[in-house]
Amino acid sequence: MRISSKIVIRLLILAIFVTAFIGIIGVARGYRLNIAKKAVTGTGILVATSAPDAAKIYLNGTFYGVTNSNISLSPGTYTVEIKKEGYSTWKKTLEITRELVVRADALLFPQNPSLSPLTSLGIVKAVYFEKAGKVILLSDSGENSATPAELRKDGIYFMDNARRQLSIFNPLKLLVARALLPTTATFQDSSIVISSDQKEMLFKIGDRSFLLSTEEETTDPFDVTANEKTVLDVWKTKGDKDLKKLLETFKKPFPAIAADAFSIISFSPDDFKILYQAKKDVTIPIIVKDPLISVNQTPQTRHIKAGHIYVYDKKEDRNYEISIPESIVTIPSSPIPPLSPSAPPYLPISSSPILTSSLIWFPDSAHIIMNEGDKISIVDYDNANKQVVYSGPYEGGFVSVTNDGKLLILANLNPQTNKLPDVYAVGIR
Repeated sequence: MRISSKIVIRLLILAIFVTAFIGIIGVARGYRLNIAKKAVTGTGILVATSAPDAAKIYLNGTFYGVTNSNISLSPGTYTVEIKKEGYSTWKKTLEITRELVVRADALLFPQNPSLSPLTSLGIVKAVYFEKAGKVILLSDSGENSATPAELRKDGIYFMDNARRQLSIFNPLKLLVARALLPTTATFQDSSIVISSDQKEMLFKIGDRSFLLSTEEETTDPFDVTANEKTVLDVWKTKGDKDLKKLLETFKKPFPAIAADAFSIISFSPDDFKILYQAKKDVTIPIIVKDPLISVNQTPQTRHIKAGHIYVYDKKEDRNYEISIPESIVTIPSSPIPPLSPSAPPYLPISSSPILTSSLIWFPDSAHIIMNEGDKISIVDYDNANKQVVYSGPYEGGFVSVTNDGKLLILANLNPQTNKLPDVYAVGIR
């Protein structure tokens, strides 16, 4: 029986379509025609991105193009470097596997960051409450040497840390004027605890304690000296409940392990990672039973040791030890120390105040800022790519970060004229 030419054409078109379809799937999964080997070989894909973009990509020392791009590679181990003139270099060793996509997401920091003044009050103390994203500033010129204009500016201020372009807008809001607080003690000897909902603070100066708003100006400070312990107990109870709810979003048995063996320093801004100090030696079991594809390739540590610092990532069920310089555990703690050993009250099993004030999350939840006392570094959450981002003058007891990635520091760049430091923004983004 003869097959008509129309059927032959249709079969040919169908064969071409099927071949093309299979070819598209093969290319998408990383298969390429290797002319030298005269065969189709499997490859992996490296997705390289950077901020800022248009950085150069080097693989084992060879230039491969610029970010943001996808690169098909034969399976193997590659040293990936992402470079941009005037910025720090990002470097990591990655294993490329057939049919899998591996990401290299580089955050590059300028080698010469900008420095912009944000206040001109003269700051006695500053404190950053990371969970609340609040910066509280204390200005006190001193009655003996201050002018009337300076005295009118003295007080406790809230800095709007969420606003962008801080140098354009006035980010300060007066919370309470200095004249409304006791003059028998100085701001230098004061302390602050913030409430579990971050809307109030307990301000202690001398032997008096006041309940103040962290959002609105107070014209009649509420004296709670007699009820200080009650206020702190209520906040701690609320903080315990909030922490328990947050830990319940992690798979079992992790919440029980964390409650027993962790001193939690802080949660990442997206709440998917925990920065903590181990209270005792313990092994974190494999919690995600089905292996994830293309997870972070940095070697993890599941056998934790007392006193060491770690980051746990609940998305990938991976745990990384963070190398802490000795300078971090010897610099002064937060310039406004907490009133109770469990503070900050929104983290009732918090680690030491020194670590709490020296290790803070970058807004992208992928990096950690280290205040080393004489310099400020940023490291990937898996302990890779530690980079010094600022080593100029600053008061080592205070560092914070804005939502758009600028560092905030206290510095006195003209000590012959100014008695006290002020807040400066360090432009590392």
